[in-house]
Amino acid sequence: MSTPDTNDAPAESEAEEVNSSLLLLRFSGDLTTKANATRRRMTSRLVENLRASLRASGRGGRVLRDRNRLFVALDAITGSEPTDEAMATRLARVFGVQSVSVTHAVGWSSLDEIVEAGEAFGTPHVRDRRFAVRARRIGDRNEVPIRSGEIENELGEALRPIASRVDLSNPETTVFVEVGPDRAYFFVASERGAGGLPLGTEGRAVSLLSGGFDSPVASWRLLRRGIALDYVFCNLGGRQHELETLTIAKRIADRWQSGTRPRFHAIDFDPVSREIQAKVRTRYWQVILKRLMLRAAEAVAENWDAGAIVTGEAIGQVSSQTLQNLSVISDGAILPILRPLIGNNKNEIIEESKIVGTHDLSAKVGEYCAIVPSKPATHAKLDDILREESQLDPSVLTEAIESRTHFNLADVDLDAWGAEDLCTREIGPKDIVIDLRSKAAYATWHYPDALFLDFPNALRAYGAFDSDQPYVLYCEFGLKSAHLADLMRRAGLKARHISGGLREIRRISEGNP
Repeated sequence: MSTPDTNDAPAESEAEEVNSSLLLLRFSGDLTTKANATRRRMTSRLVENLRASLRASGRGGRVLRDRNRLFVALDAITGSEPTDEAMATRLARVFGVQSVSVTHAVGWSSLDEIVEAGEAFGTPHVRDRRFAVRARRIGDRNEVPIRSGEIENELGEALRPIASRVDLSNPETTVFVEVGPDRAYFFVASERGAGGLPLGTEGRAVSLLSGGFDSPVASWRLLRRGIALDYVFCNLGGRQHELETLTIAKRIADRWQSGTRPRFHAIDFDPVSREIQAKVRTRYWQVILKRLMLRAAEAVAENWDAGAIVTGEAIGQVSSQTLQNLSVISDGAILPILRPLIGNNKNEIIEESKIVGTHDLSAKVGEYCAIVPSKPATHAKLDDILREESQLDPSVLTEAIESRTHFNLADVDLDAWGAEDLCTREIGPKDIVIDLRSKAAYATWHYPDALFLDFPNALRAYGAFDSDQPYVLYCEFGLKSAHLADLMRRAGLKARHISGGLREIRRISEGNP
């Protein structure tokens, strides 16, 4: 292995131990073209993100680094840990990685040793199959004085009697060899990586997530450019819509956001929608709704030091996304608005959602927007929009933003939320009932004798709760209460929640559980 540039590289005796379960990772082209100082900074962040992905996988191992490559030395499997191939797939989703290969590494001092090791490695892969050998040197001629053509010829000749024949144009199997100054690496397949820039190297933004096909793909494109994202969801469809969109956000976070702790901010936009419908001319409903959503996202961004807003808008896809309307909508925010899908066709976006892993989830999300006028404005003028908007009560949006909740997506366990023993429709005389909604909502109505503890403060306080006391939690839709009940259970507390939210707790209060 070439001279290491960090302390992550193994000592020679340690390197000998990583012969069998070793993953070879190649840098993305975006990273290799950077100036040395920038490349070192980005590579350091990439290593951190790989370590985070490794920890989350449950498989032990070490990230090793030299000046040309990254390696992950995996610990032996002792139980149900992911296989080497599954780990290659997982780490290929870390941005900044071009490809990942499960390799067999050996030390070498001559061409004969490389060929001997390559023959032992390649025999089971090429037996009775058409094959090719592809070799390359890692390092300059002084470090690796053997030409790649020599390796291909000699190793190909050694493997030829075992295979059906050599086929350089359309082989069934290709044996790859990468030869560094000290070690040679053999593999037969590469898992294609996401490429791009290491996540977190290009700042932070918030993404307006709706749950459809577009916004998850737009988010993924910005993640691939190194931008860490939080998600803002303006809820117009109640519990089901929030749960569907939260599921999509968690899928993106779990698959693609290793090394960061993204948050999902949920804002109840129903009061905002009703305010618009009551005071704004019908044809302008959608344009003004989008402007207020941008302001909500901007408020979240300011609280979390984010520098831009991401949307899934594409020119002409719906009436609010004409060039004129997008210009008017953009005027509603000060922060830059990033629209990575602006020139894409819908079918292209849907296909890309399969790569992201959100296609099947987005296909299940219904259309929840209640503001769909029959004759929407397609070329709204800013003066008209400002005039209509001036009739709105600004406190409605302010209260919605202030009452928002957020989930750390890494801590969300959606499977646990559905467990029967976490949900309840009964409240006993010894249960302490906690209302997790806003203070204003609590003051308007609450379950008799329920305690008020809004969700953000409850997340901080539950560690001090009495472990002998049973608790029942409720909120607007049953999502915050499910999350907190799950966290309390993990901490050894007796917690259940009302899965149907406010509607169900009202029925229970009226004696109709």
